[in-house]
Amino acid sequence: MNEYIEAKAKVFKALGHPSRLVIVEALCSGELCVCDIVPLVGRDISTVSKHLSLLKEAGILKDSKRGTNVYYSLLMDCVPGFLNCLSEFLGKRLEKQVKDYASNSIKKL
Repeated sequence: MNEYIEAKAKVFKALGHPSRLVIVEALCSGELCVCDIVPLVGRDISTVSKHLSLLKEAGILKDSKRGTNVYYSLLMDCVPGFLNCLSEFLGKRLEKQVKDYASNSIKKL
């Protein structure tokens, strides 16, 4: 496997955890302090910091220190577009499943 594919896999792996996805989706709206991210994730600060570190290592996030606070923002600016594409795809698939279910239910009557 070449390094380019492995780098892509690292990004998808970083995005593949629900807590990290919550973080990234929140950051699509703009920069946040760790103190704002912790309640969104619903985990302790140590766990959230590990998730942030992994996302930063994958090149998805960047951070900046101001005073005693650390702020995170998206470094990979294509992530919001990808997440929007994914949401649209999943929405269409759910819509099809609902239509298929309704159609099958009517046939059974």
